[in-house]
Formats: sequence, structure tokens, C-alpha cells
Amino acid sequence: MQAKLSAVALSIAAAFALSACGPKEEAPPPVAAPAAPAAKPEVVVKLGHVAPMTGPQAHLGKDNESGAVLAVEELNAQGLEIGGAKVKFQLVSEDDQADPKQGTIVAQKLVDEKVNGVVGHLNSGTTIPASKLYADAGLPQVSPSATNPKYTQQGFKTAFRVMANDVQQGKVLGEFAAKQGVKTVAIIDDRTAYGQGLADEFRKAAEGLGLKVVANEYTTDKATDFKAILTKIKSTKADLVFYGGMDAQGGPMVKQMKELGIKAKFLGGDGVCTPEFMKLGGPAADGQFCSLPGVPLEQLAKGPEFKTKFNTRFGYDIQLYAPNAYDAVMVIADAMKRADSVEPAKYLPEVGKTNLEGVTGKIEFDEFGDLKSGAISLYQYKGGTLSYVETLGGAPAPEAAPAPAEPAAAPAAPAAPAEAKK
Repeated sequence: MQAKLSAVALSIAAAFALSACGPKEEAPPPVAAPAAPAAKPEVVVKLGHVAPMTGPQAHLGKDNESGAVLAVEELNAQGLEIGGAKVKFQLVSEDDQADPKQGTIVAQKLVDEKVNGVVGHLNSGTTIPASKLYADAGLPQVSPSATNPKYTQQGFKTAFRVMANDVQQGKVLGEFAAKQGVKTVAIIDDRTAYGQGLADEFRKAAEGLGLKVVANEYTTDKATDFKAILTKIKSTKADLVFYGGMDAQGGPMVKQMKELGIKAKFLGGDGVCTPEFMKLGGPAADGQFCSLPGVPLEQLAKGPEFKTKFNTRFGYDIQLYAPNAYDAVMVIADAMKRADSVEPAKYLPEVGKTNLEGVTGKIEFDEFGDLKSGAISLYQYKGGTLSYVETLGGAPAPEAAPAPAEPAAAPAAPAAPAEAKK
């Protein structure tokens, strides 16, 4: 009997064992978490910037560089995407020392580095020879300050500028001299592409309006002593001395005019329309005249804001061309966005189609790469500051909006006008 029970127990145990070894119901596989979107690639866009960073014009070169730096920083803060990639702009700055030979050396360096575009050069004398290298490489070049007409008359499709040229400026300066009642003029230039170019255009305009040129004298952009040529000019009793050149020579020149007892007024272009001219000329700078391409910043929609941002970022006042350098960077970036490409060959056609409201006003190019609207503003040095006189030529610019009045329980006082550039 016990044997039977043991057999039954064994049978039951075997049944359970077989049951345990049977097929199991498998659990559903875990659901995979959604894949994180792939990070967009980042592309570094190199923009070359060239200006004299050493030598007598270093203060102007630094000014240009600062304007370009401010534009690059603002573009990077926007987190732009072009051609499906996040774009990071990088400024590659080079020093051409305002020397044509050095200008071509650094231009070739930028071409070899495969920059995506060029802002510069500052001087016409370096911009013109460098422009052929950029054209051969298909690199868009936007100069903030080269004014000699030859730059855009060479037929290069890569050459643009964001300020009026010497034809436009020289004509206005001649007209202004005539309006001041000037009858006789002595002309001095520094033999650079800028200085000579501006002086030649002034001469054409002045003679066309009946003014008599009684002296033509020459110096260099390295000179500091002008007494020999000024002594010759004193004997002519000219009503006006016109100078084509930069502030490093213009300031000492007016100082030496006063020392020699020359009564003629002094008139120059944008190269002498700077704080440095006043510093070098001292009291002799007072009462003299100069011109700047464009409309005064305080009269432009974006001008006062730019001045505040610039001063806050760099801790010094705008010297001369910083707003133009800023706009030159923005012209290139705007063309890239419209072309949806940072490749020079693809965005170059869009540069010529630019229709941009820049800090310096409306930016549109003609078929040569010059600004369509070439306004010129005249200033007079008074008490250590530049006093605005008038603007000639060009199209009317949008005015800066007045600052809104602060809300208050009592009737608000009229809003203070925006701070002026000069």
C-alpha cells in the first residue's frame, strides 16, 4: 500500500514538473525612449578685416575694427542658422599699416586662409591693389571707408563700399567753398590714392564753379613739417586751403598755418573730420571745416542707439568710420541669409541686391558697387567739438524717433532728444 502511495506521489510530482517546464507568456519588450533630435552642425564663418592697426592712423584702424567686432558679436548673439547649420562669425583682423604693399600681402593671407568675405580696407591706397586679389579669388569685399572712385571702376564684381565716393564728396566740398564766398583756393594733398583723389575731385568742382586755384602743393602721409609749402601758399593770399589727406597731417598743418600767420580758412574731407584732428591742431583747429559722407548719426533712426552701444562696449567715442564698418559686416551677413549660404560664390550675387536700413542710413548699390545715395555732411570745429553745418546731396534719411516720456502721475515733461554723435 505504501508502495502504491509512493508511486502516486511520484506521478503527481512529475506532472507538476512537466507543467513548470511548459511554455511561458513573454513580457512585452520595453518601449524605447524617443531619440533626442540630432544637434545641428555649426559652421564657422570667417570675415577678414583689414585696416592700419599700427602707425599714425592706428586710431582709425582700431575704430573700424571695433565697429566690425560689435556687428559680429550681435550676429552671434542672434543664433543664426544659414544653410541648415548654426553659424558662428569670427573676425580675422589684419594690419596693412596703410601701406599698399603690405595691403596686398595681408590680402593674399586672407585668401589663403579661405575667409568667407572681407570688410576693408580702410584706405583707398590699400583697398585698390588688394581688390584684384579678392576678385581673382571670388571673395566679396565691402570697404567701409575707401572713397577713391577707381576702387569700383575696375569692373570687379566683388567690390562694394558703404560710403559716398570722392566724386560725390569732392563735388559737395567745391559747392560748399563757393557758398562760403571763397574766390581763391590753395590745394594740398598727401599723394595717396585717397588724398590725391579727393583733391582732384575738389579741384574739378571748384574750377567748374569759377573758383581760382592759386597753388597746388604736395606732401606725404608720413610728414609732420609743412612750413615750406605753407610759406609758398601764404604769398598767394588764398582765401582757403583745401587739404586732401588724414588727420595725422591735417592737425599739425592747421597749427603751423596759425604760427605762420596765414589767415585762410582750412577745409578737408572725412580724413580730418576726427577728434584726433582737434587734438593735434589745438586752438588752431577752431573755426575750420571738414566733411563726412552720410548723414549725422543723431539724425538717423539707428544712430543714437549705435553710439550708446559702441561707447558702452568699448569705453571710448567713435573716431570716424566705426558705423560704416558695422554696416559692412551686416551687408555681408544679410546677403548670406538671403542666399541661405555662406559660400562666397553663392551669396555674392545677393550683395549687389542689398536693400538694408543700416546704422548709416539706406544701403543700396548701383551697378558698380557704389552707394546709390551719396549724402555729404559739413561740419565746423567750434570750442573743441564738431558742430554740424548742413547735409548736401543724397536722399532724405529716416529720422531717429524721440525717446518716449516716462509715465508719471503728473503730466510728463517732453522727452529729451536722443544724444548726438558729435
